[in-house]
Amino acid sequence: MAPELQSLFEVMQQVKGYVYPNEVELQWGLLVVAYPYLTGLVAGAFILASLERVFNVREVQPTYRLSLLTALAFLIVAPLPLLAHLGHPERCFEMFLTPNLNSAMAMFGFVYAWYLAVVLLLEIWFDYRKDLVLWSRQEKGFARLLHRILTLGVMDISPGALRFDFRAGKFITMIGIPSAFLLHGYVGFIFGSVKANPWWSSVLIPIVFLFSAMVSGIALVLVLFMVSSLVRGKEIDMPCADKLSSFLLYALIIDFSLELLDFIHRLYQAEESIKILSQMIYSRLFLSLIILQVLLGTLLPMLALFLVSPAFHSRGLVQVPAELRRLIYVAAAVCIQIGIFSTRWNVVIGGQLFSKSLRGLMVYKMELMGLEGFFMSAFLLLLPFVVLFVLLRVLPPWPDAEAHVEQPQ
Repeated sequence: MAPELQSLFEVMQQVKGYVYPNEVELQWGLLVVAYPYLTGLVAGAFILASLERVFNVREVQPTYRLSLLTALAFLIVAPLPLLAHLGHPERCFEMFLTPNLNSAMAMFGFVYAWYLAVVLLLEIWFDYRKDLVLWSRQEKGFARLLHRILTLGVMDISPGALRFDFRAGKFITMIGIPSAFLLHGYVGFIFGSVKANPWWSSVLIPIVFLFSAMVSGIALVLVLFMVSSLVRGKEIDMPCADKLSSFLLYALIIDFSLELLDFIHRLYQAEESIKILSQMIYSRLFLSLIILQVLLGTLLPMLALFLVSPAFHSRGLVQVPAELRRLIYVAAAVCIQIGIFSTRWNVVIGGQLFSKSLRGLMVYKMELMGLEGFFMSAFLLLLPFVVLFVLLRVLPPWPDAEAHVEQPQ
């Protein structure tokens, strides 16, 4: 028996209830799960960067450039899961050549191009322009040539030019905040507007996606900031880490409250789909929803951050040394990433696990190899970190790496 038929036969053996033949095979797999997870990290990291530039939160200033580069690295990789899922990625250019304004999916190409070219790249260029000019004057060899090319020939670093750079960067950041909402909110909009699917059809889905994106982005930058400080042999800026943990806790509480509100609303409506959804939660999604998303990914880090973070108390509810507090921050952030990925899994995969007749449950069997397999998805989830490593080498975001004008002897 062919491997594909063997796999289909094993899936059909685990199907429960009445299911139409064309519903046995799920159309969206792990790659589609990875896509909203990556875009959420982009939006969350950029929103964190806006706290310093727009809202003047000085404590998080050490993470400003790191947040921008993180958003750029993940944004570069974000469309790759969809391109791999298409099977013919060269056809993606059709959305630009023959745009369809009535398709939310087709409009993603324009949202992506706007956010990449107009928002992220421009803001990073304005913020780094002075350093690029000075690096091109002080360095030698390939690094000097590369940084000189990145200046785009704009070598003026007079006080007036630098003031313009700052104002332009701040203006772009203000535009970028609603753009970040649009980038990830439209993903929730796509799912929430599917009225025929009771698991997806909810007006709160786009809002839940936005706040979960903020949670995942802040948690990622927190881990990167602390790990990069240790790798460089620098002392971790605890006021910055404490402030990041505070914002992470606030966003986590709001996100969990919205998800709980959405769940209560579904129970109150008590439509004909509530029975099959309850069966799906306690059978197919018990591990990913109850254990990973709610307990490990939400309640446990929320409790840990509440106890040790100075978000609600000047020194934290429980007095712990700074070293242990840093470890708790990292552990909580990692648990949150697991929970957010589980959230994306539960939305994408969970919405396909019950039949259209609401009388049967399917099963999703994840492959290991191939474009839709585990290893391909794992590669795409690790690829942004490789891109980020390259960006950090070319555009170091650390305060001690900033270039300074050489004073005459």
